[in-house]
Amino acid sequence: MLEIVAIAAAVLAAIVVALLAYAATRPDTFRIARSTTIDAPPESIFPLIDDFRRWAAWSPYEKLDPNMTRSFSGAPSGRGAVYEWNGNKNIGQGRIEVTESRPHEKVVLKLDFFRPFEAHNVAEFTLEPQGGATRVTWAMHGPNRFMSKLMGLCMNFDRMVGGQFEEGLANLKARAES
Repeated sequence: MLEIVAIAAAVLAAIVVALLAYAATRPDTFRIARSTTIDAPPESIFPLIDDFRRWAAWSPYEKLDPNMTRSFSGAPSGRGAVYEWNGNKNIGQGRIEVTESRPHEKVVLKLDFFRPFEAHNVAEFTLEPQGGATRVTWAMHGPNRFMSKLMGLCMNFDRMVGGQFEEGLANLKARAES
């Protein structure tokens, strides 16, 4: 009986070591991106992205906690605009700051999550005119630390976050086209 327990413990230890070693081989950075084409010019779409006060109309994250607290500071829109939130376990706590704003082309955001997990990433919205329409891409990239690599063995972050990006882009499309 003791031999069986020792063998089972050794097999379990080998599996754990193998999983930890495999997680360590995952990429050190991540990038998640989704795009859509909106039947509107960039001039109509850009203000909806560049001004955090207008995100309530399209951001999927605004619906996750109707009681979350929000604060806006810095510039009213564009570079230096800041949006901070604090909510339930579904939305957590964080801060976004516009670090680059090129009218009708691109908005770059410094995205800091404090709760439920600390993370520091960059999000970008790019707008590419296509005739009378605009191709909008919402992307996020950042470091892929060991705990994220390990959690990524059980969770598909690209599918989870990408799905939220898809929902937000669909909402943005509906808002810009109306």
